[in-house]
Amino acid sequence: MEYFVKSGNPEKQRVACVIVGIFDRRAPSEAAETIDRAGDGIIGSVMRRGDMDGKLGQTLLLHNVPGTFADRVMLVGLGKERSFDEAAFRKAMVASAKALRATGSIDAVNFITHLPIKGRDYQWNVQQAALVTEDTYYRFDECRGEKAREEIPASKLERYTFDVPRRSDLPAGEKGLAEALAIAKGVNLAKNLANLPGNLCTPTYLAEQAVKLGKAGSGIKTKILDAAEMEKLGMGSFLAVARGSSQPPKLIVMEYLHGPKDEKPIALVGKGLTFDAGGISIKPAAQMDEMKFDMCGGASVFGALTAIADLKLPLNVVGIVPATENLINGEATKPGDIVTSMAGITIEVLNTDAEGRLILCDALTYAEKFYEPSLCVDMATLTGACVVALGSFASGLFTNNSALGRALLAAGEQIGDRAWELPMWPEYDENIRSDFADVANIATRGGREAGAIIGATFLHRFTRKMKWAHLDIAGTAWVGKKASGRPVPQLTQWLINVAAKKTEE
Repeated sequence: MEYFVKSGNPEKQRVACVIVGIFDRRAPSEAAETIDRAGDGIIGSVMRRGDMDGKLGQTLLLHNVPGTFADRVMLVGLGKERSFDEAAFRKAMVASAKALRATGSIDAVNFITHLPIKGRDYQWNVQQAALVTEDTYYRFDECRGEKAREEIPASKLERYTFDVPRRSDLPAGEKGLAEALAIAKGVNLAKNLANLPGNLCTPTYLAEQAVKLGKAGSGIKTKILDAAEMEKLGMGSFLAVARGSSQPPKLIVMEYLHGPKDEKPIALVGKGLTFDAGGISIKPAAQMDEMKFDMCGGASVFGALTAIADLKLPLNVVGIVPATENLINGEATKPGDIVTSMAGITIEVLNTDAEGRLILCDALTYAEKFYEPSLCVDMATLTGACVVALGSFASGLFTNNSALGRALLAAGEQIGDRAWELPMWPEYDENIRSDFADVANIATRGGREAGAIIGATFLHRFTRKMKWAHLDIAGTAWVGKKASGRPVPQLTQWLINVAAKKTEE
């Protein structure tokens, strides 16, 4: 499907469908009023009959509206006008996208993007409209048989236009659309990788996709480290997790270096557990199938790099993904084993299901040693405790740099991919003190309290020399049985903002 931005009159659109909004209590938007006047009061008549009252998300399709050139006019409920905010805008766009897909329309123009949102502009309106539409129309059919794929009806929509009020608004709208399509491309890649089952999306498969990404003219250079190379680097913590699997581990490094040559890169480090059974500390069988999503942090690195490469941002960014499985065999790490990380810090592994931090700590040390990043952000489906704390609406944010934390939170609010900061005070360090090693991989004091904070506190032991933030995406990376693509939008918006700030300077 192709997307466009233009400025025009709703009643003059020669398309299969024109989409306009109706506020609660039957209050038409300006575009709806225009069509109503052209159509001799047809919208007002429909509302008086009670077929459309403007409740948020309600839709109604009108055919052959007099005074218009469109085949259909879709009315979309916007809710109360005084309460029409970012969330209501997105819900209205989701409703219009779903209803449009159910029609036979091959092209459409949406006028909901005209509506003012407090604190936002038309760049934001168009960006959000395109992102919501792409998310609504996303399908994952790769693992279905050919016949089953053919039986699933595809959208007939080929051209979708978001309208802005004035020609002077076109540059803002076009910029928003370009950003949205790049972000959606990255989100869809992250979803595709995460939705694949563990028998297909192995560490080797992830490495192969990284190599393909580097060969696709993206401006990304890829290198893959195998177990022998990691052994030489002293990545004893990462390799301890990999020992239980017959799948060889991979350290995937992707370089997007398109900023000033003397500028230190930003590092993105994502957990790449392609399947996590918990190791010797095996997980309960219920919902274990969802542990294919334990590589969503790594998938988001792929997605964010794809998005910024598509936008050609003038930045230096390095993506690092430690990829392995966490399974059980005769060589698997046992509870109580002590391993030595690349940083030289010894770790008592008291729970082999707390493995994400074990692979991330070596990847973070690798980032620090070989790239000396200006900023470092890791993202991981790290703790169930974060799901308990925040649910599926916000990722958990932890940082040792307040400016970095504020920038990530602001980007999340801006794009609609929220995070919430949790504390990481020095008092928590005592909770991971080991009686036999430098540090334990789970709390040795305090029981199950503050589990998400304990995970972040562990990682901070390996990142104190960097300006660093950690995103715990255990509650946001997937919903039900489907990957969400988060936090690709937040990461990309943050990098867009970083690039814009550098340009202003």
